[in-house]
Amino acid sequence: MNECCRPDEKVLMTKATGSSSPPSTPENSVKERHSSARIEGLSLSNFDQLMSPAMKIQDIRVFVATWNVGGKSPSHGLNLEDFLQVEGSSDIYVLGFQEIVPLSAGNVLGSEDNEPAAKWLALISHALNNPYHDSMHSSDSSPNSKHFKFNNTFHKQSLKTLSKKLRAYNHLLKDCNCSWDNPMSNKRKERKYGDPCASPFSDGDPSIDEFLSTTGISLPKRLNYRLIASKQMVGIFVSIWAQRDLVKDIGHLRISCMGRGIMGCLGNKGCISISMTLHQTSFCFVCSHLASGEKEGDELRRNTDVAEILKGTQFARICKSPSRGMPERIINHDRTIWLGDLNYRVALSYEETRFLLEDNDWDSLLEKDQVGSYLFKLL
Repeated sequence: MNECCRPDEKVLMTKATGSSSPPSTPENSVKERHSSARIEGLSLSNFDQLMSPAMKIQDIRVFVATWNVGGKSPSHGLNLEDFLQVEGSSDIYVLGFQEIVPLSAGNVLGSEDNEPAAKWLALISHALNNPYHDSMHSSDSSPNSKHFKFNNTFHKQSLKTLSKKLRAYNHLLKDCNCSWDNPMSNKRKERKYGDPCASPFSDGDPSIDEFLSTTGISLPKRLNYRLIASKQMVGIFVSIWAQRDLVKDIGHLRISCMGRGIMGCLGNKGCISISMTLHQTSFCFVCSHLASGEKEGDELRRNTDVAEILKGTQFARICKSPSRGMPERIINHDRTIWLGDLNYRVALSYEETRFLLEDNDWDSLLEKDQVGSYLFKLL
């Protein structure tokens, strides 16, 4: 029996259906994609109707958040539990950041500074893997309380090692985990996982021990959430975390980056797209930082960024099943979630916008919403 996962309707903001053939243009593909089902906020009824009776449907909660941190590293005492709403205990966390490093010429053109990214990974892991009720009942004076502090001293090599340690079986997640009716498929080497909740720090790596003692972060012996994927492109950084019991059901992990910044190709603007499957459902998470500006023509630059991302992003072919092709384009996935600093505006003055807000005139605001107007043109 095939299993198909269905994201929690309270969390998923848009609906997308699969496509069997690659599109010729982003505009046409979006029109085709929504000819039978338009973008629907929170409604998954059409998706249910497409399900085969032989399929088992599993509900999952996907938490998606984005944050432009303005080129600043994590501050002292920063606590992410409220930001991540850990009390809700989602199954998958998708976290996108923009400007984790200043968008200076040195960072855009020089070697990538991955130290801030590793700091964010440490903070996220600390928040997700320390139960909410434990941190709430812990003493404020305790060194392990929810309001911990970073020490000013960081060791870059230790941070790199930490990010690698937090990953959950990265080489296996990239493999095809399809099962098909083929005599040779039974001879495939089984995906061998260790204890999915065992601590990745049990080997006593001295650089990790030094890092944890320096930051004041204490990670639990057994991890409830494991890092599925993380990727940085200059200031854009995205990470995906999954509950330990879901790790074995995730596969076909692929990552694609596209720079849309200086000269239309550098990474100060652009996107990181991550494709993966959970059971029989394909997901694509697109974390982007689009062109900024409020002048005339800036909106068109953002629209161009979106069109080029849809047109140019392509994922590698790794599926070995002859009857099941993994999507190679963003819009071909069963579920596509786009997050980030999109820089779209409400095309009104501050005074006009405030007046409409105070009057609760949402229809007039939506008419001037640049994101909505562009999507309707595509449809």
